[in-house]
Amino acid sequence: MKDKGGKRKKVEFELQVMRKNVAGADIGSREHWICAPAVQGEGCEVERFGSTTAELYRMAQWMKARGVKSVAMESTSVYWISVFEVLDRQGFEVILVNARCLMSVPGRKTDVLDCQWIQKLHSCGLLKGSFRPADGVCALRALVRERATLISQQSDWIRRMQKAFDQMNIRLHHAVADISGTTGMAIVRAIVKGERDPKRLAEFRDARCKKSSEEIIAYLQGNWRDEHLFNLEQALKMYDFLGERMDAYDAAIMQALQRLEQPELQHSAPPALPTTSKMRTLMRRGQEPMREALYRLNGVDLLTIDAIGAETAETVLSEFGWNLSTFPTERHFVSYLRLSPKLAISGGKPLRGKRRQSTATRVGTALRTAASTLRHSKTALGAEYRRLARIKGPGVAVFAMARRLAVLIYRLLKHGQAYVDQGMKVYEERFQQRKLAACQNMAKSLGFGLVMLPQTAT
Repeated sequence: MKDKGGKRKKVEFELQVMRKNVAGADIGSREHWICAPAVQGEGCEVERFGSTTAELYRMAQWMKARGVKSVAMESTSVYWISVFEVLDRQGFEVILVNARCLMSVPGRKTDVLDCQWIQKLHSCGLLKGSFRPADGVCALRALVRERATLISQQSDWIRRMQKAFDQMNIRLHHAVADISGTTGMAIVRAIVKGERDPKRLAEFRDARCKKSSEEIIAYLQGNWRDEHLFNLEQALKMYDFLGERMDAYDAAIMQALQRLEQPELQHSAPPALPTTSKMRTLMRRGQEPMREALYRLNGVDLLTIDAIGAETAETVLSEFGWNLSTFPTERHFVSYLRLSPKLAISGGKPLRGKRRQSTATRVGTALRTAASTLRHSKTALGAEYRRLARIKGPGVAVFAMARRLAVLIYRLLKHGQAYVDQGMKVYEERFQQRKLAACQNMAKSLGFGLVMLPQTAT
């Protein structure tokens, strides 16, 4: 807008206040700043608080004296967690705001404090809280996430073992499919104890190993250098140490799950899985107690869905719990997991080459990993994966099937809609019928008709 002199005129506007009894918090590592309505009822007051626990309770009393009902805060590193928990126990409605939400709003923050800007936006109803599960689920989530870190570190030490073998020209990763498997770890431990004869090392071959003893002997001939053997021994010790810590986390996770069990489901067992092979795999890996503990949370067994294992089900329930009422529809749930198709459109035209602003979530990553196991699955989901992989490639197929698994999980947890595998043959027959109907409609639109030829024996 320009004035009569032709100069650009600055337009000022005021946001409409919808809630008055709200506060804004600027969280830091050493101090917290709070902006709340004044005691007299006009204007706002700003107060500085320390980061100690006593200061957090003083913060809560200070806001109660000013009639604050809701508090909005920015998710700053992990410093917001203690503030969130104290204020939540004191009865406040605490809203955790994503930093992007503070930027994509009308108006402009100039030289005001961050807490004043957050309080202003919150009073105008322009902030939306992030998802945070119940307190018991948060405790379970902290344990599961930290154990996942240990699993990643353990995998790193496996790679260091493989590096030591490569430097000695011992191709153990070619002799066995997985170094951390039964045959691989037996050979590694024997080498660390001093065994060097390839024939004796090949005797540790498991009956399920695909390579023959002669092939394993050929791969286990190399240069036994002392420095690489020392590195191998230390890597094995770190691997075993992390394994002990993971066992401790497994016990703590089981205790956390028992505290979350429903009273009426404490002594109930989940129904049998539809496939015996999946049941045998769970028993062999020792994951049946975990499956039973997850079932007693709400009486729903996520493992009845094809490709969903105990690790994936544990990740989903530890991140969201069993109450998905926060997500109104399955599309909201899929979008939160970053599994929605990218539809960047401007002016009616798709924007190509524009990357997503956010990375995948933990559950989204777990579902992608689970979807990749459908490649050889003799189920309806496996047939759908292979059809998509033929048409659009394996990357798109993994993404699409991860989205399908998320939808099935949402329907099972929120609506109790059980998953029933219709079978690979039934899926392929239905797909052929859809293809035939499409061909018939195309031929009809061109003025032709289709005639079914009799099938000849081949």
